Amino acid sequence: MSGFTKKFAIAIGFVAAMGVATPSVSQGLAGAYLAGNQANRDNNYDQAAKFYAQALARDPNNPYLLQNGLLAFVGKGDVDRAVAIAQKIASGQFGSQLADLVLTSDAIKKGNFSQAQTILKDGEDRFSPLLFGLLSGWVALGDGKMTGAIDQFDSMKNPTALRLFGQYHKALALASVGDFDTADRILQGDENGNLRLNRGSLIAHAQIMSQLDRKDEALELLKNALRGTSDQGVSALHDTIAEKGIVDYDYITDAAQGSAEVFLTLAGVLEREQDARYALVYARLAEYLRPQYSEAVLLTAEILQDQKQYELATRTYARVAQDDPMYLNAELGRAGALVDAEKQDAAIEVLRGLTRSHGDVPRVHMSLGDILRGQERYEEATQAYNTAVEMIADPAPNHWFLFYARGISLEREHDWEGAEADFRKALELNPGQPLVLNYLGYSLVEFGLKLPEAQSMIESAVAARPNDGFITDSLGWVLYRLGKFEDAVEPMERAVQLVSNDPIINDHLGDVYWMVGRTREAEFQWRRALSFKPGEKDAGRIRRKLDVGLDVVLKDEEGTKAASGNDN
Repeated sequence: MSGFTKKFAIAIGFVAAMGVATPSVSQGLAGAYLAGNQANRDNNYDQAAKFYAQALARDPNNPYLLQNGLLAFVGKGDVDRAVAIAQKIASGQFGSQLADLVLTSDAIKKGNFSQAQTILKDGEDRFSPLLFGLLSGWVALGDGKMTGAIDQFDSMKNPTALRLFGQYHKALALASVGDFDTADRILQGDENGNLRLNRGSLIAHAQIMSQLDRKDEALELLKNALRGTSDQGVSALHDTIAEKGIVDYDYITDAAQGSAEVFLTLAGVLEREQDARYALVYARLAEYLRPQYSEAVLLTAEILQDQKQYELATRTYARVAQDDPMYLNAELGRAGALVDAEKQDAAIEVLRGLTRSHGDVPRVHMSLGDILRGQERYEEATQAYNTAVEMIADPAPNHWFLFYARGISLEREHDWEGAEADFRKALELNPGQPLVLNYLGYSLVEFGLKLPEAQSMIESAVAARPNDGFITDSLGWVLYRLGKFEDAVEPMERAVQLVSNDPIINDHLGDVYWMVGRTREAEFQWRRALSFKPGEKDAGRIRRKLDVGLDVVLKDEEGTKAASGNDN
């Protein structure tokens, strides 16, 4: 974790709520309590909330159940229920930073900024300087104290990261009351750093520039941001400014939205630092203060997906409305969560729907092709990739993966000529790309084509990714196919060390050992390969080698391609 996060985020704490509190419980509570603890450990917020609620019904004043239940309901996204728990905690004899955050958010949502300020000041020593400073500024603005808000943001001076976030939120606060000139000057940045901190700062600045009749600068800003990427929200803003010249400033218009931006800011920082539970709490509070805020919804869903809460992530992605500029991102995310949940057919259905609603976006067809390829539906995958390729008149370096993926599908369809052309196009776009070098080189070896070039390609791939066991296996295998059996031993042994449980790599090492006369070791590796349950065809070939030896198997195959296939 970075020093910045430790100093400004971890200080927030949440103490027991971030883990599992462990009081002594009566026998009547044990079942619900233990089930809630297990769900909490698994990040299963739905189940944790259910079981902690059952336990609280029997012991409503138990501080440990209240703490853990509070986290579960916030994680689930039921902040209204969390508010009730937080109020009970606040009336007790112990403190809770999470309860204070929930109650502060509730006060802001209800427009009770004086109460929010009181909660913040009472807990100042428990909050990080970043959170306290930013929220206090917006609460002051909500209370009608604009000067106090500006003074608060300006007081955030050291270190540089604190100052940058303070000035960013100062600019948003000024823009929310119509002072676009000053907001623009701040967002331009200075010698100490620019204020392009996140996607929001880009959108806010472009809207502000349009309000100041600086259409061309706004368009240039957005165009540079879009280069090589696809962001429907940014694209839509670019097109609207291009058409109308001036757009309304609506990024942050009041203190509640500004406070939501504070939580989103913190969630983004912590999500990058892989502090998922902290990040989720902030993202949920951002959603609570601004329910239709699609950026907060998407970040929440991504965090849940990273925590393997696929069902909850899928439901969260689905909350983004179809007319929202972020709908495409949400649906792509939902498809990804469904794939992670091993619901590929449902994911394909989502993407087929996107081909109808957003069929002009190459990324949609690329994503569909990727899932179909994963399902070994190569012909359909190739058709999807073809559609994407046809949409890209001038492929850029970042399009290398599209041609690489289509090449894999074509190779699996036994269209080697087309596959090789795609692999070489991918290398033209991204020279030296190790995945492409490995796949193309390995395929050439399997087909017995251009073996010296194949060896050179795989050696380059290994040099680029020396700790990749599959690529290292490719090098050993090409040396084997070239008859350089002694040279093949070291890379094949290293490949097994790097990926010890792969049946194909262990099988390959067995073949290499056999060819250098280490027959007992070869048989050991073949048995080891069988223990990792290879495919039926490979398993049959391995058993045959154990029965009669590799020499007989190769003679029977009459020099045809080894049946282990291009699975690398």
